[in-house]
Amino acid sequence: MFAKVKSEGIYGINTFDVTVEADVSSGLPRFDIVGLPDAAVKESRERVRASIKNCGLTFPMSRITVNIAPADVKKEGSFYDLPIFVSLLKASRQITARLDDFAFIGELSLGGEIKSVNGVLPMVLQAKESGAGAVFIPFDNADEGSVVSGIDVLPAKTVTDVMAHLSGERLIEPAFRELDAESILTETLDFFDVKGQAKVKRALEVAAAGGHNCIMVGTPGTGKSMMAKRLGSIMPQMTFDEQIETTKIYSVAGELPGEARLIAKRPFRSPHHTVSAQGLTGGGSNPKPGEISLAHNGVLFMDEFPEFDRRAKESLRQPLEDGVVTITRASGTITYPSEIMLVAAMNPCPCGYAGHPTIECSCSEAARKRYNDKISGPILDRIDIHIEVGVVNYELLRGDRKEETSAEIRERVNRAREIQTERFKGTDVKCNAKMTPRMTRQFCVLSDEADELLSASYDAIGMSPRAHDKILRISRTIADLDGSEAIELQHVAEAIQYRSLDRKLWK
Repeated sequence: MFAKVKSEGIYGINTFDVTVEADVSSGLPRFDIVGLPDAAVKESRERVRASIKNCGLTFPMSRITVNIAPADVKKEGSFYDLPIFVSLLKASRQITARLDDFAFIGELSLGGEIKSVNGVLPMVLQAKESGAGAVFIPFDNADEGSVVSGIDVLPAKTVTDVMAHLSGERLIEPAFRELDAESILTETLDFFDVKGQAKVKRALEVAAAGGHNCIMVGTPGTGKSMMAKRLGSIMPQMTFDEQIETTKIYSVAGELPGEARLIAKRPFRSPHHTVSAQGLTGGGSNPKPGEISLAHNGVLFMDEFPEFDRRAKESLRQPLEDGVVTITRASGTITYPSEIMLVAAMNPCPCGYAGHPTIECSCSEAARKRYNDKISGPILDRIDIHIEVGVVNYELLRGDRKEETSAEIRERVNRAREIQTERFKGTDVKCNAKMTPRMTRQFCVLSDEADELLSASYDAIGMSPRAHDKILRISRTIADLDGSEAIELQHVAEAIQYRSLDRKLWK
């Protein structure tokens, strides 16, 4: 007898429809799986065999051939266990229900329990797009799968639950999620705790409002890491589409928090400076997302930036420019989204105290140059905002001055982002930092005074064309924060200040 059931496959975060076909025919007992299976799929034979026997069912003592189509695409992962199990029982007539409307995803234990797997969200989305009316998933993945509407997501604990539902004896209640359940967020880190540093806070506000990359340079203990960790508290709330995009990446990587349905808070990733280039971009025979992609729609914070391996730093070039990471292996090419906001922090010299008002720097001029030269010109040019973080004096640190809260700053950021959302409606661009050159010319029109200032500064500080466009985009963001349609002199002047530090340290 022959039977087939629907399932889904995944490569990177790209999904595809899979049909699992089972043929049970006369002949010497044999169990073969074909269709370019990897080791985990081949091992499904033993898990399925033990599950059938341990659940009181009859394993067919015949020649069994299971084909996982399309046969020319390599199949990886353990989530084909459940569709193989169901197709085999259907072919041996132990399941008589019609299965055309169902898709199956799940790994089996030897006792018939259905265990959680990675990548459930993108596979459920694919099942919906392919026209399936219902999809069986592991019970532990119920929260993750329930965010998809338009398809019945049936979380099952055991194969017995699946069979009872198919026979109509005991129906599984579809998982359901309230769309606004994750929207109530509490921030434990607040800019209210940061004393002084008004200029740095302003620069980070501009960065958050326009999605600009930034680098902070300052002596140890001036609050660089402290402020970077609070950046998420002033960034705009994620849209539902952004939550879905980010959750898909975390699902594939197996890093989705246990009780999370969606990643509703912008990611903040802070890899150690010993991370490899593969750790940042992703890798493996079936490449998994790296730190850059895990920061998609959020912040990638790289503290002690010069200390990162040079290959790791240079791997940021494509993501910062194109918003994607492309990984090529013998098995194929995967592109992961990486619309990130890079925030880097560093000391001004190896000892950290160059320019400190009271502590003398012990580094030679050559040592400072070697240290700063660890950051290449192309990478520095891709960072929009350069900020010098000064020392906070004692009076300001111990004073009673009330600092602005993150909520107050975020309100201004949200207003600026709303302007940008309206400006870029109908395009893939979400913020000023991601404007194309054509959009930059269209939306960054300067007043005569502002144009004169930028013209004089272009040659004076040796701008590249890329730096010129970045100043225009930063100016556009500053004008949006002011609620100004036109880009005036003061907007360009502030933007130029954010591009002058590199001329001081990288002469």
